[in-house]
Amino acid sequence: MSNDLARQLRENAVALTSLLLVVIGLAYNTWRNEQTEFNDNIRAAGFEILVKLGELERVVFHNHYDMDEERGSPRAGWAFVLTIRDMGQLSLEGAKRESEKLVDVWQANWEGLGDDDAAVKAISDQVDALRAVVLEELAALD
Repeated sequence: MSNDLARQLRENAVALTSLLLVVIGLAYNTWRNEQTEFNDNIRAAGFEILVKLGELERVVFHNHYDMDEERGSPRAGWAFVLTIRDMGQLSLEGAKRESEKLVDVWQANWEGLGDDDAAVKAISDQVDALRAVVLEELAALD
């Protein structure tokens, strides 16, 4: 019986090797596709965060420097901050952490817009910190 098995393995070695290579190739391809999709999702969230950070800065500048509460509405700022936080949850750990900090910094400082330079500095510093982390994480993707 073991002679039969050994003979069958020898006779079908090419087919078995081909089957093994196909399974390995399929496994690698599946892993690569999942990794690519993961990276694409991180990139999309990162780009959206960068766009919303720019829009948030515009709100801050209109409110604080131009004293334009229509284009610098704190409500619009809240909408951007919360959207950034939500996108941060779809990102890597650094962006997730910094987007949560942005919510805290905004909550502590938004009322100072228009008359408190320290409030604007705190918000701008956190925007810059989040932007730097997002750019670093995007650059590190495969």
